[in-house]
Amino acid sequence: MSHDLSTALTILGLAAVSVITHGFFLFPEREVKIPGWLQRGLKVAPLAALAAVVAPEIVLTQGRLIDTWQDARLPAVAAATLWYAWRPGVLGPLLAGLAVFLPLRLALGW
Repeated sequence: MSHDLSTALTILGLAAVSVITHGFFLFPEREVKIPGWLQRGLKVAPLAALAAVVAPEIVLTQGRLIDTWQDARLPAVAAATLWYAWRPGVLGPLLAGLAVFLPLRLALGW
C-alpha cells in the first residue's frame, strides 16, 4: 500500500470514528441524563485543561524548574494576575503580561 493511500485511509478512518462518536451525543433519540457530579466536573474541565497547559510553561524551562528570578515570565504572570484582580477579563491581563514580558525579553534578554 502506498504512503499516500495509507494516509488517506487513516484520515478517513479517524473522521468516521469522530463522526460516529460525536453522533452518539449530538443526535440521541431521547434526552441523556447526566449526573450532577459530572455536570459540575464538566464546568471546570476547560479551566483545568488550560491550567495544565499554561502552568508548566510558566515554571519550567527544558523540563526543569526555573532557578532564577530573572525570567521574564515571572513578572509577566504577576502583572497579568494583578490586572485580572483589578479588572477581570481576557484581553487586559494578556496585554498587561505582554507589556511586561516583551521589554524584559527583548531589552534585557531575560
